[in-house]
Amino acid sequence: MLGIKRLGLLAALVLVGVAPAVAAQAAAQPSSQDTQYLQAIHQVNLFEITAGDLAQQKAQNQGVKDLGAMFKTDHTQLDQTVQQIASQLNVELPNEPSADQQAVIERLNNASGAEFDREWVTSELAGHVQAIQATQTEISQGSEQSVVQLAQNALPTLQAHYDELVRLANQLGIPVPQASASGTPNPGGGSSTAPGGPTQSPAPSGGITESPEPGSGTTERPAPSGS
Repeated sequence: MLGIKRLGLLAALVLVGVAPAVAAQAAAQPSSQDTQYLQAIHQVNLFEITAGDLAQQKAQNQGVKDLGAMFKTDHTQLDQTVQQIASQLNVELPNEPSADQQAVIERLNNASGAEFDREWVTSELAGHVQAIQATQTEISQGSEQSVVQLAQNALPTLQAHYDELVRLANQLGIPVPQASASGTPNPGGGSSTAPGGPTQSPAPSGGITESPEPGSGTTERPAPSGS
């Protein structure tokens, strides 16, 4: 009987020790917001790397070629961090761009000359508006510090890319798309309601954009700054 009692006490002590560990592991799981952002920004990076290659191969305008090279380098570096954080948090990342992003890549593959340049700049403007909005949402609504920090570090680069695209669009006479009041496209293409409500597209070169925060009315966000 004494042996049985000791075994029972040992089992109880083991359970007491295991319970906090299980609770800590559960608490470490990223939120759906953090998970979705990691997956979305990874797909943005995959798209940008491919689009950057296409720009260097097919663009007629040197500015498009140069931006393509810069975007590929920056998004390759960003994705290394994304993959590291996702691995640490056990978040499974998609292995290819989204269906909408792949549709854009197909259009780029089928375009050439000035048509390619216009298609590339237009799709990149839309994609960077969407990526900036998703990143701002993660900064305001994310709960996992490593993912929020990733978003904070990524935002200036995305904003700088957007400013460069606006300058190039103006030079080429390409309209700069604006986000609609009813919703905004997902990063890289497609359309869905933006997390946290409608958000206006970033204003280039030091302007101010507004994005309604959940339950707090309208707040001002700093606009993209060029670099």
